[in-house]
Amino acid sequence: MMEKEDSVQKLYTRMRLWEFPDQYVIEPTDGSSGSSLSVSRVDGSMKLIDKVPECSTLRVPKIYTIFGVVGMLKLLGSYLLVITERESVGSYSGHPIFKISKLKVFPCDNSLKNTPPEKKKIEMEFSGLLNVAEKTSGLFFSYETNLTLSAQRLNDLGDESRLLPLWRQAEPRFLWNNYMLEVLIDNKLEPYLLPVVQGSFHHFQAAIGKDIIDVSLIARRCTRRNGTRMWRRGADPDGYVANFVETEQIMQFNGYTASFVQVRGSIPLLWQQIVDLTYKPKFELLKLEEAPRVLERHFLDLRKKYGAVLAVDLVNKHGGEGRLCEKFGDASQHVAGNDVRYLHFDFHHVCGHVHFDRLSILYDQISDFLERNGYLLLNEKGEKMKEQLGVVRTNCIDCLDRTNVTQSMIGRNMLEYQLRRLGVFGAEETISSHPNLDENFKILWANHGDDISIQYSGTPALKGDFVRFGHRTIQGILQDGVNALLRYYFNNFVDGTKQDAIDLLQGHYIVSVGRDTAATSQKGGLEAIASFPLALGLVLTGFLFATMSLRQVQYDFRHIFFSLMWAGISIGIAAFVRANGRVFCNRPRLHNPR
Repeated sequence: MMEKEDSVQKLYTRMRLWEFPDQYVIEPTDGSSGSSLSVSRVDGSMKLIDKVPECSTLRVPKIYTIFGVVGMLKLLGSYLLVITERESVGSYSGHPIFKISKLKVFPCDNSLKNTPPEKKKIEMEFSGLLNVAEKTSGLFFSYETNLTLSAQRLNDLGDESRLLPLWRQAEPRFLWNNYMLEVLIDNKLEPYLLPVVQGSFHHFQAAIGKDIIDVSLIARRCTRRNGTRMWRRGADPDGYVANFVETEQIMQFNGYTASFVQVRGSIPLLWQQIVDLTYKPKFELLKLEEAPRVLERHFLDLRKKYGAVLAVDLVNKHGGEGRLCEKFGDASQHVAGNDVRYLHFDFHHVCGHVHFDRLSILYDQISDFLERNGYLLLNEKGEKMKEQLGVVRTNCIDCLDRTNVTQSMIGRNMLEYQLRRLGVFGAEETISSHPNLDENFKILWANHGDDISIQYSGTPALKGDFVRFGHRTIQGILQDGVNALLRYYFNNFVDGTKQDAIDLLQGHYIVSVGRDTAATSQKGGLEAIASFPLALGLVLTGFLFATMSLRQVQYDFRHIFFSLMWAGISIGIAAFVRANGRVFCNRPRLHNPR
């Protein structure tokens, strides 16, 4: 792959942030001779200044070391997001890759001090969501290379494109801070414009005899329909799907680079699962008449970006998932052709909960597509010897657990195929015959799956023990049970607020002075008083009194009446909460994408 041209203006890699009463000043401290950036604490306006203002002896400003400016978020006031801690996680083609360990939000809202109390209250609720945003996981960046593009797309960049700043080269759908960079772009602050990707980055080196191979796994999460597990399902009317992630497996050996891309994404229909306190809310298909058009838009977008598409659908053929499976299969017939193919594989029916080795049945059905569409291969000079002509699109319901097991199997077979092509492996040699390589590869994909799952569901991936160890374990099955319960808790009582924070950061909900922001924050009717902890407390208290009264029956038979009364009250409250489950859940309030 070609290196970035020296003529491109470099990004600042280390800065000092001065917190003055009326402004923040960001001063480059990485040896660059560039100007400092002044950000007004009144309205968030920005300008370049030649030097840091003199400090008052009465109020010494706080000073922070920062490693990048993520962007500016405009609510009723403005908020500056910066990177205060980073972690080096490896390198790609000699370019360091960093993970954001800590974000910090600096408010620029002094202008709101004289606003009416109701506006202050609304802004306080919005700014409270930024506390959630500070905890966003899986954010990566590089000062020197474009993480939003796969190796093949980077290699295909023209000479003019290579001269552009990283943010202008970036693929918008994978640029996590795309919306927040707009203010910096408008102010032409090139050295501060740092592209950030949400996803995953892991790598390892392994010896095969005397040969050393380097394997990296990169995930890029699409921002078009970004969100949490239950609050972002299916597709939007434009065909963008929830939990769409591009996964690129890169192998480097003796100057050669091989890259293989897969994608995952929710079933591309209009459907939802609204949490209602049940363990598995029912699937709701919406606007069935629009299904062919939405699916066609989705696959058209995939074909433009990746070429031929093989859609592998892993959902159950029966039950609640079966209806989605049937509709997906029927709608896919309208777009099927030489470059689009739909394949259903009932993962649970074939593999059960432990026999994941039976995925070889699936591989036999897709191996012809993989061999025909191949992978990218660059020689020592960075010249293209082979290119990837198509992509496997895998989905289950969440596109997490079954999907990750399946993608790791495909990635394993493709890596073996590449190593045979380069002469590292013999005709019958496999990754399993090299224990060190085998162990590292399993850990690589297990960590990858956990990262993607945490971002979407709040917990590590289920079935991760198979990916990590090659077989199911008692500890892994028990851990799956714990994670399943945690997902239930997050879905019902946490993710609504998290979804609002995501929608603010991605610009899916834009706050403006003229917008009716009060409506988003106010609760009315039953919702105003609905509290699950309170209801649970009343139910438990009722059963406690019922039990206590029951114990007194031997002394006074009338206590059986009180016992039944308390038990009846508890059952009544529980039934009421169950019937109105949606009202008692933590729901998003800002943005309905449909």
